Amino acid sequence: MRALRRFTVRASLPEPLSALGTLATNLRWTWHQPTQDLFASIDPDRWSDSGDPLRLLSTVDPERLVSLARDEQFLAHTRALADDLTRYTTGARWFQRRQDEVQQRREHGNYELSPLPTAIAYFSMEFGVTEALPNYSGGLGVLAGDHLKAASDLGVPLIAVGLLYRSGYFRQALSLDGWQIEHYPVLDPRGLPLELLTEPSGAPILVHVAMPGDRVLRAKIWKAQVGRIPLLLLDSDVEENDEDLRGVTDRLYGGDQDHRIRQEILAGVGGVRAVRTYCELTGHPAPEVFHTNEGHAGFLGLERIRELVTGEGLDFDQALAAVRAGTVFTTHTPVPAGIDRFPVDLVQHYFGSEALLPGVSTQRVLALGAEENPGLFNMAHMGLRLAQRANGVSKLHGEVSRGMFSGMWPGFDVTEVPIGSVTNGVHGPTWAATEMSRLLGESDDAGVGLRGFEPVTDQRLWELRTDLRGKLVHEVRRRTRQSWLQRGASALELGWTDTVFDPDVLTVGFARRVPTYKRLTLMLRDPERLRALLLHPERPVQLVVAGKSHPADDGGKALIQQIVRFADDAGVRHRIVFLPDYDMSMARYLYWGCDVWLNNPMRPLEACGTSGMKSALNGGLNLSIRDGWWDELYDGSNGWAIPTADGVTDPTRRDDLEAAALYDLLGNQVAPLFYDRADTGVPTRWLAMVRHTLASLGPAVQASRMVREYVENLYAPAASSAGSVVGEGYRGAKELAAYRQRLRASWTRVRVLESEMTLSGSAVPLLGTPVGVRARIELAGLEASEVDVQVVLGKVGDSDELYDVVTHTMRYAGNGNYDIEVPLPHAGAVGYTVRVLPRHDLLASPAELGRVVLAG
Repeated sequence: MRALRRFTVRASLPEPLSALGTLATNLRWTWHQPTQDLFASIDPDRWSDSGDPLRLLSTVDPERLVSLARDEQFLAHTRALADDLTRYTTGARWFQRRQDEVQQRREHGNYELSPLPTAIAYFSMEFGVTEALPNYSGGLGVLAGDHLKAASDLGVPLIAVGLLYRSGYFRQALSLDGWQIEHYPVLDPRGLPLELLTEPSGAPILVHVAMPGDRVLRAKIWKAQVGRIPLLLLDSDVEENDEDLRGVTDRLYGGDQDHRIRQEILAGVGGVRAVRTYCELTGHPAPEVFHTNEGHAGFLGLERIRELVTGEGLDFDQALAAVRAGTVFTTHTPVPAGIDRFPVDLVQHYFGSEALLPGVSTQRVLALGAEENPGLFNMAHMGLRLAQRANGVSKLHGEVSRGMFSGMWPGFDVTEVPIGSVTNGVHGPTWAATEMSRLLGESDDAGVGLRGFEPVTDQRLWELRTDLRGKLVHEVRRRTRQSWLQRGASALELGWTDTVFDPDVLTVGFARRVPTYKRLTLMLRDPERLRALLLHPERPVQLVVAGKSHPADDGGKALIQQIVRFADDAGVRHRIVFLPDYDMSMARYLYWGCDVWLNNPMRPLEACGTSGMKSALNGGLNLSIRDGWWDELYDGSNGWAIPTADGVTDPTRRDDLEAAALYDLLGNQVAPLFYDRADTGVPTRWLAMVRHTLASLGPAVQASRMVREYVENLYAPAASSAGSVVGEGYRGAKELAAYRQRLRASWTRVRVLESEMTLSGSAVPLLGTPVGVRARIELAGLEASEVDVQVVLGKVGDSDELYDVVTHTMRYAGNGNYDIEVPLPHAGAVGYTVRVLPRHDLLASPAELGRVVLAG
């Protein structure tokens, strides 16, 4: 018989145990070991099976709860942890201390530091906080989860916003022949660590978003509490919705483009409305800064424009200026194909009647998403146009992004494109094994630190690494057996799974999503060489592989099948496994136990990639292509860099060359170093690299470092800019909009009429020699104070293109004349030009408006 309806009943706790409910629903427990230990003590077996306090409390024997309610020692321990949680969520932390410091400096006349914002709204399409709240698919979501946890530890006042997916992301299994099979378990929010926002009557508070055809999409607001951070998740499974609208939040990254744009409208437009509702309900300060984590939630900027147009009487340009000032946009995409792009007709269908955004012109909306293809609306382009500050997620990705989006800033050198970078980080307390944290110590705000590191002997460090590898081997055996049973094997024929992997063998991990560029099967380019590495008589290697392919990506599924078929071979299956259903719970065992973390993307297509960071926090060594974060943090002694076949355009030949380099490194450097043992049986040279990795990468890969950079380099300046345009009845926004209007009217007539360079003194130009530059500019009615006239000097190639440029602002001498004397910055072939840029105190960079007039 099938149930007519499925629902979750939460346990009723005896009154003395009420604090357990608070501890279970605040997700700080996911990275707070003492709280986990408390729940484990209630029923160790059930805790081991679930790792989820709510599930534990709903399944534990009621008599056990009654007994604990009389246990004074347990009650005292619970009260102490509840008090600690209160101190954690209300006490001053790094952000509050930094706020006081900045305020004191400003009171003493130091205005270089921007005041910190009172609140920041952080929007993301997925959040990987814990497997107990399966609302993520991969790296983007886990990064967003780590961002929230680190912000909580630091005391940063974030409000996070996303969608609640009733089926989450898919669960993965394998068919008998190794093909990926997806299934979507239905989640009941009442069984998750969530609280529904309700009216005083108990009815759910609803967000309303207009849909075409005079329809309305309604969404409930669920709140997850992530330490200090409220995470608001919108849920369209509302009875009053039409059936198709009720399913808008059914699956993460599911459905066609029509389904996806509905999700993104709900996340952006509905998300802003959810934030306003939450702040009004709770008294939480309204956000000054809005952080758009990837383009999916970019429509949030349009809703904020709508608020200012209909609520404050601003026109579109004034509202745009106000919204841009307080918006930060982060791109995670290194290739144009990874950007969400919708047919213009589809965007027009949803925004055309202006019912969705009253007072906001559809044509202005379409212009924000315009790209090279006039038939497509580009969500990343809209994100960049709606944000005054933008960043990639590693130094290399910042460079790639500046090149990828340079067409939006024609006439500027690619280095001047206003996209910076903040390299991603990972939340140490979440990803470092408890044993490693205890050994190395933890710092208050930053997670795993290095206190007490030096006194740890090689023998003790090796014992710890061997113990963690042993735990991984146990998990590999369990999951391998489980996978074969799911594929249809009989328990009687699976005795061999008891001896899969060896706790004393060099263990390499490779786990991530399976798009083509990550090259899951690079290790299979020469199967015999791989087999020889796995089965080497003195220096064997064992390889654990995991990852999900997007349900619509048959190419990715075929790659998984290739790995599975190789790993199914009876000759090697004790040395290589593919573990299905990769998620956060599996990932921890891999990060804890792998000696080496393998990453071999096609450079430079990995924006950042954080899995290797998590391995490094546990003493794992990275073996990676120099892409993403590894490009900037590899130092020659904290792992190995796989050489890249730069300049080889044939992808097959490139894969062959880089695979051969991978085999050489594994066989000739990595494995020999691991098995080079002293008389004590300890690989001292290997452990020297482990120590160096922990010392050099430990602080650099922390999400706390990442969030501090966001606060100081992006959030604080954005809050300052927002304050400058909002005050005095949006005076700054109106001034900036009027300035842009003057530019539009005059810019096509601004010209460099003439320019000349003269040597000072010597007729021979020498490096550092001062030269004079004069120019006459047609300002076309603009004031001299409204433009920046610059001389640009740089090296020059055969095509006369300038590079390695140096710019200097020229002095206005009246009547359109400008002059300057500057030193020659380079030897060799040097060139110069003169250019005119907009100038206004409320612009964040000279390139912001994408306007430049070049001489000639």
